[in-house]
Order: sequence, then C-alpha cells, then structure tokens
Amino acid sequence: MKVFRTPLMPFLLFLILPDATWSSECPDDCYCTPPGSIFCFQRRSSTIPKGVAPSTESLYLFSNGIEGLTTEDFEGMEKLEMLDLSQNKLTELADRVFEPLTSLRNLDLSSNQITHISEDCFQGMELLERLYLSNNHIETIHPIAFIGLEHLLELKLQGNQLTSLPALSMPQLLLLDLRFNVLPILGPSDLQTPNLESLKLGGVGLISLNKELIRSLKNLHELDISGNKLESFPSALKETQGLIHLNMAGNPMGPLKVQDLQNIGELQELDISSLSLQGLPEEFSQLLPHLKKLTVAENPFNCLCTLAWFPRWLKAQSITLERTEETRCHFPPINAGKVLERLEHRDLGCPTTTTVTPSTVRTTTTPPVPVTTFLVITRDIPILRSGNKPDKDDSPLPPALASPSSSSMDQGEEHPFCPPDTCLNGATCHLDQHGQVECTCPHGTSGMYCEVQNHHPPSPPEAEVPMATVSVDAPDISSHQATTTSILLDLHRYIEMRPYIRGIRLTYRNLSGPDRRPIQLNLPPKFPEYILRGLQPNSTYRVCASPLGAPSGTDSVCTEAHTVPESKRSPQIDDQRLTTTLVPAIAILLLLVLIAMAVGVVCYLRRKRANGQLDLECEPSQLELDGVKAGLDNGALPQKQPQLMIPEPAVQNGNLEYEVLLLQDHCTSNNNMTSHKPSYF
Repeated sequence: MKVFRTPLMPFLLFLILPDATWSSECPDDCYCTPPGSIFCFQRRSSTIPKGVAPSTESLYLFSNGIEGLTTEDFEGMEKLEMLDLSQNKLTELADRVFEPLTSLRNLDLSSNQITHISEDCFQGMELLERLYLSNNHIETIHPIAFIGLEHLLELKLQGNQLTSLPALSMPQLLLLDLRFNVLPILGPSDLQTPNLESLKLGGVGLISLNKELIRSLKNLHELDISGNKLESFPSALKETQGLIHLNMAGNPMGPLKVQDLQNIGELQELDISSLSLQGLPEEFSQLLPHLKKLTVAENPFNCLCTLAWFPRWLKAQSITLERTEETRCHFPPINAGKVLERLEHRDLGCPTTTTVTPSTVRTTTTPPVPVTTFLVITRDIPILRSGNKPDKDDSPLPPALASPSSSSMDQGEEHPFCPPDTCLNGATCHLDQHGQVECTCPHGTSGMYCEVQNHHPPSPPEAEVPMATVSVDAPDISSHQATTTSILLDLHRYIEMRPYIRGIRLTYRNLSGPDRRPIQLNLPPKFPEYILRGLQPNSTYRVCASPLGAPSGTDSVCTEAHTVPESKRSPQIDDQRLTTTLVPAIAILLLLVLIAMAVGVVCYLRRKRANGQLDLECEPSQLELDGVKAGLDNGALPQKQPQLMIPEPAVQNGNLEYEVLLLQDHCTSNNNMTSHKPSYF
C-alpha cells in the first residue's frame, strides 16, 4: 500500500476517514487510523518511535531521518504485516534485525543509503512477499542473503551499484526489477525464477539477450530491455510466447525487419523509441493485431508516401500513440518537424486520383500505382469546393474523359494533385506518367522537391556537354558545398548509370570521431542531390551509396567528404557582418558624443548664471541639494535645509550601511574640501 508523502497527509486522512482519531496509544508525532495503521513521517528523529501498539498491522515510517535499526525496536510487533522505512538515512542492516516481525509480508527499504546486504539480515522472514531495495547504494549482496524467502513475489533492486547478482532461486517470484545497475551478462543460472511475469533490465549494459534465459521464463509477460547496447533485434525474443509488454527503446539496433516481429503477435504495448528508425514496414500493422499502446518517439522518420499507412492504421485500430509530440518527421524538408500522427495521406507526397459520381467529385489519395490514362475533369461537372453547393436546378452532366490535348480547356481550374507547398522555390508540381509526384525545377534549383538552391547559375545550353562525351572516370557520387555541419552530395551520375534502381541506400560514418557506427538513409530514385545535416565540424566522413533492396555491399560506390572547421568563415560573411554591425555602432557612438558635448555646454552656462558668475567648483548636483540660491551674500554658503537631506546610495560594508554626508563645510576654488568620515548607524 502506497500513500502520498506530503506534509498535509495527516489532515487529508483525517478528513477522508471520518472514524479516524488521535489515539491516546498513538506514538508521539504520529497519526493512527483504525484498524491498526500508524503513519509517522517527517518526525525528524533518528530512531524508531516508541509506544507502537501490539495490534498494529501497518507501520509507515518514511522520511523520518532514521539512521539505525535494532532488534529491540520491533519487539511486540508480531502482528505487523506492512513496514515502510523508505526515504530514511539507513546505511546498513544488522543481522536478523527483522526477526521479531514474524508476520511481515511487505518491507520497503527504498531510497536509503544501504551499501551491502549481509548473509543474515533477512533471516526469519519466511512470509515476506514484497521486498523493495531500490535507489540505495548497494554494491554487493551475499550469495545466500535471499535464501529462505520462498514466498517472495516482488523484488526491486533498481537504481543501485550492483556489478554481479547472486543466484536468485525464488520459485514464486513474479516481478524482478534490476534496472540501472551494471549487469551486462545474465544467464539462466542467475535467475531461477520459472514463474516470473515481469523482468526489467533497462540500462544494465546488455550486449546480448541470452536465449536460454528467455526460454526458461515460460510465464514472461513484460520485458524491459531499454537503454542497453543491443545492436540488432534480439533473436531470443523469437523464443517467447505470450509477451504482452515489450520495451526496446534506446538501443542501437537499427531498422526493424518483418521477420523480427513474427513471434510476438500477442503484444499489447510496444516501445521502440530512439532506435534511429526511418520508417516502419506496412506489414507491421498485420503482425501486431492486439496492439493498444505504441511509442515510436525520437526516431528520424522519412515521412514519404511509403509511411502513409501509419497514421491511418493508428486511427482505424484506436491505438494510443504515446509521446505524440516527440514523434515527428525528419525528412523531406517540407515535412521536417511535423507531428507524424497528424499528417494526412496527401501530406506524405502520395499522388491523388479523382473519383467521379453523378452529383459530386470526390478527391482521394492512394499509394503510387502505374496508370495508363489521364483523369481530367471538364468544367461541366459541378465540383464542391469550400462548402459551396451547386444550384438545385443544375443537373450534372455525365462524366467525360478528355484527352491530354484538351486540357487547355481547363486553364481556369487548378486541381490539387499535390499537397500544398510540396514543390519549393517556385517549382511546378504535377504527376508523371506513373502517377508519381514530380516537381519541375526552375533554373538554379535542384532536388526531388527543388529544395536545393545552386549558388552558381547553370551553363548555357550550347555549352552543355553531351552525355556521350562524359568521361568514364567521373565519380558516381561526389560532395560539394561543405559547411561546419552539412555536406551536399551529388548523385546525378549514380542515378543516370543505374536507371533500374527503385531507391538509394545512403550509408555514412564519421572517420574522425570515436563513434564510427554507420548511419543509413533511404532516398527515392529521383533525388540527384541530398544534403547530409547534423554532422560534426572539422571531420572526415565516408559516404557510400548502393541500390535499395540489394544485398549489403552490392554495387556500392563510396567517397570521402570533409566538413569545415568552426573557426573557418567566409570573408564575404565577415565583411557583411562588419557592415551591418560595426558601422551603425560607430555612428551611434559619435551621436552620443555630440549629445554629451551639447549637454555639457548647456549645464556649464546654467551653472554660471546660477552662481552669479562666481568661480566655485563644487558639483552642481551637490549645490542644488544643499539649497544654494542664485544670490549669495559675500560668498558664504547657507546651511543645508532639513527637507533637502537626500542620501547618496548606501554603501555596504560588512553588515553595516553608512551614508555619505551631502553638504561639505565650505567650497574653495582650488577644490580643497574638508573631508567628512562616514557616519555608521
């Protein structure tokens, strides 16, 4: 039983439980609620409270500042079943310290400072069912520390400093939490828990998942292997049956394959966040028919038409997408940063087809399929747009297919073949003969969506070199226009030499850094230029291209590219920054100097007039505060008027403050003033 640990707890319990009373037998600074429960928290005491009634069944002592336990502390508590000692300052547990608690079933020692579990500290607790030792500093556990706990159902050891684990022979154990320790290797001899239902191994440094271990856990329903070092989908999961919850987030395992998911069709919750996924196979929806919750956050998704099934599937199956705001697109640029679940079918670059009915025209989007005819709608068919309805007297004409040459009749109609802003930089969007979205790029731009702006204008048509004269030694891929964090890849020749490919698998790795793991991207076949972003400055990258779908290494072409150091900047940019920042700053400075000179002259003339042409060098502000008038008799200064005593800003000196006297005794022409010491008060 867990409770809210707040200072308002006693008051809330008193209001919720009308029969609650402050018992005369209740320990000091504790709150007792029948039958047999005592709440003592934030008592600011290092010991167990005295006066616990023998009939007490639940004792909550969390956040009390308890530093040590003795056997005498628990004498007379034979009926106690629940003991909560969490969030205290325990550093060790004495041998057999809980032995008087013969009926204890639940023991919570989490969030203390325990460093070692001895051989006999849990002896005599045969009925214990739940033992929580999480968030301590435990480094070692005696090999037989848990012997005798045959009825234990839950054991929580997460958040400690364990590097090895004693053999856990617990036939009744259902939950084992070992997260955030250092346990890279676990075998069937370590966990002799045949009835285990929930195993949590997140962040323990696993490099592989033991098949024999998983095979021995025939009752496993929940498995957490997130935040480990698994470089591929664990084949051991193919040995599981009945797995309902699976968390694999944060492993460098790369893309998922269809065959990886074939034996886990009973899953109801799946977390595959942070796996560097660029897409998901459409068979994913058929392999997991019972899925209810899915988490795919922090993956660089390529939001193209091949992923259009995903948002539709989530809605159709009523699947909850966890961390929706963190599930966003990475590519193409038009969709970068958009929430994947909120994209419509047409937003993913899918072509549109038009279905004609006797009364309306309905536009839908379908995956790219080869088409043999052009679907053109004549102006005689009423089209519903922006909520406008056709007149009741207008009867629709039968649909007619027009030839491509007759499309000039519809110059006033603009049909939405492409999603808004699909083509960039003024490009024209249309469908090719295969029904694919295609952008006609203006001069100076390139790329599938005309998103790349070339800094150098193209050569005149007469200067273009025919394809037949291109040197055979020209590289298939090359790099241009490198910055500190990006490289522009030229894939024109690679695509031209391989017209049969259905896509490009782009693989790159950093040869200059400690992490040389390859990163893969899948590009459409009509993407002759691509910018690699998010790179490290002043580094060398090896970039390889191969046909999508071919075996790894087949027809692969590689090149090396270099990013620019951070300190290296273009002189043109520096000149522009000097022009836009330094020149206005100098102009403002000169203006301030002129204003200051003008103010000084005005102040000087006013002071001359106020002083009656006397050559006194006291500060004007001081004389004004001292109540000096324009007419002075014989050069003598009047006494300061009390109402004009405005102090100077106080100066801090240790813990004392003082104020400087504003009026000096006299002012002479040579600035020799009588000094006053500050008065402290």
